[in-house]
Order: sequence, then structure tokens, then C-alpha cells
Amino acid sequence: MPAKQHNQAPPEAPRDCAVCPRLVAYRRENAAANPAWFNGAVASFGDPDAELLVVGLAPGVTGANRTGRPFTGDFAGALLYGTLGKFGFTQGTFDARPDDGLRLVGAMVTNAVRCVPPQNKPVGAEINACRPYLVSRIAALPKLRVLVALGKIAHDSTVRALGGKLSAHKFAHGARHELGGYALFDSYHCSRYNTNTGRLTQEMFEDVFASVRDELIRG
Repeated sequence: MPAKQHNQAPPEAPRDCAVCPRLVAYRRENAAANPAWFNGAVASFGDPDAELLVVGLAPGVTGANRTGRPFTGDFAGALLYGTLGKFGFTQGTFDARPDDGLRLVGAMVTNAVRCVPPQNKPVGAEINACRPYLVSRIAALPKLRVLVALGKIAHDSTVRALGGKLSAHKFAHGARHELGGYALFDSYHCSRYNTNTGRLTQEMFEDVFASVRDELIRG
């Protein structure tokens, strides 16, 4: 498990986080155009006793940046939360609203980058700047055993957060890695682009979470 450090970041970034100038400017642009949106660093969502942590890329501009809850308000969330529900990680019904009453059971969802990036593409410095929050989020989950990284950026940041080397843990859909005392599973991101192009099918996505469920059952 990642060692705790002095002056360790809290598990969640402040809503008005000012660390990354480009992301701050983009948030302000969105706030000016859509003042009713959340327009801030999006906190993790789920069970503080989670055994599973799903790590996405970053808030979508009309998804989590609008609603304030990870993977809520766009296509990716419907696939993610539907799949989590199929494998017993949810209670209630996902309705793409932060007040829909959905609860996660034994699972939490977060992002490698907590603020929405232009064109959904954070740069390396932004990913690195946000990693202390991921490190702290992992450390703050006492029952955590399994992580799922959605896409290569989430995979790379998670491997680094766990103290691993990318050369020893290469991203591949369906891959399983052991590092830092955890099991890390990889999946292509559940974006509309990936599903529309056939890079990721619902069956492929569900297969990853079936492996996760088997891992947790085996103990």
C-alpha cells in the first residue's frame, strides 16, 4: 500500500482548486457560459468502506462538470453505473442526476484528474498535479482491495500512485496487475466514442467487472 507522507493531500481537491491554470481558466469559461452548472473539482462518489475503486480520466464537460458527480450526465455513466449495478455494487436507480438516490455499495468512483480539461485531454503536468489526491483517496479506503482503471491515462496515474513502474505494468484491456498490495484491472474507457467505434463493447466491459467480482469473492 502507498506509504503515507508528511503534508499528504486530502482525498478530495477543493471545489475551487487553483493548482492548474489552464483548468482553472476552462472552469471559469464554463461557469460564465453555464452558471447553474457545478463547474468545480469533482469529488469521488461512493462507499467509504469500498473494496473496489474505479478510476476514470476526468469529468466530462456536460457530464460530471455539469452535475458535480463522477460519470453522471453523459453516456459513460449509464454504462458504468449499469455495469456496477449488474455486479451488485449499487442500490437504487441511476437516473443521470446527482439527486437520483443512487448509492454505491462496496465501491467508489473517482477520476485521475478532478477538474474538466479542454477537449477531455489533460496534459501531463495536470495529471501529475492531481495525483496526490488519488494517492490520498486510495490510502483513505481501509477495505480497498481492487482498482479498475478506465483508459491508459487513468492506468498510468494509478500505477504511479501505487508506486509501480509503467514498464512493468503496461495498459491492456482486461489485464490484471498486482502492485502496492492491490489488484489493478484495466479497461478501455466506457466513453461513447469507444463504444460507437466498437473498441469497447458492453460484453467486454462487463467481463472486466466479472473478473473483479470473482477477485473479491475469492478473498
